[in-house]
Amino acid sequence: MAFASVILDADSTLSGIEGVDWLAARRGMEVAREVASLTEEAMAGRIPLESIYARRLARIAPARTELDDLAQAYLDEVAADAREALAELRRAGVALRVVSGGLRIALLPLTRSLGFADGEVHAVEARFEGTGEYSGLSPCPMATQAGKAQVARALSLPHPVLAVGDGATDLAMRPEVDAFAAYVGFVRRDAVVAAADHVVASFAELVSLVIGGGGR
Repeated sequence: MAFASVILDADSTLSGIEGVDWLAARRGMEVAREVASLTEEAMAGRIPLESIYARRLARIAPARTELDDLAQAYLDEVAADAREALAELRRAGVALRVVSGGLRIALLPLTRSLGFADGEVHAVEARFEGTGEYSGLSPCPMATQAGKAQVARALSLPHPVLAVGDGATDLAMRPEVDAFAAYVGFVRRDAVVAAADHVVASFAELVSLVIGGGGR
C-alpha cells in the first residue's frame, strides 16, 4: 500500500460545490460575483484566505436555516464514486480524515454519509444567535491560508500520509505530509496541479493511487 493515511478536502473534492459561494448565490448576482471572485483568488493562492474568509461570511450573513439547505446541497452534489471508494480504503486499513475550510455544521451530514465520525472532521465553526442569525466565526485555523498545514501536523496520522484537494489551502499541507494529490474532478487550478505530486480526477483513481501506488 502506497499510503497509510489520507487527508481530504471537502468543497470541490468530496462534493462539487464551494459552500460559501453557494450561500452567496442566495444574496443575488452582485454578492455572488464578489464572493466567488474572492474564493477563486484564495484557492489559486493569489491572496491569503484569512484576508477574505470572515469578510465573505459577514457579507452573506447566512441564517442558521440556510446552513441546513447547504447541507442538503453538499449531499446532492457528492462526488459520484466517493462512498464506494472511501469504504474500500477503510477496508484496506487506511486512516481517513477531512480537513476543510467549509462550515462544519453544513458539512457533517455529508461526512457522516461517507462514513466519517464527527471527530474525524475538521472544519470552520460558525456562531449563531438564539434566533438563528449569524454572529461570526469561532477562531479556527482552517479559515487561514496555512491553517490546514497546522491541522495536518497536529493529527499525527500514520505515515505515509497523502493530502488531497483542489485549492492552494490544500496544497499548503504539502510540507506536513508525504505527498499531495490535486483533485480535478470538479475544478482544475493550474497552479495547484503544477505543484502537486499526483493528479486524480475521480475517487476510483484515488483508490488506485493509495492502494496501488499508481498515478502521476
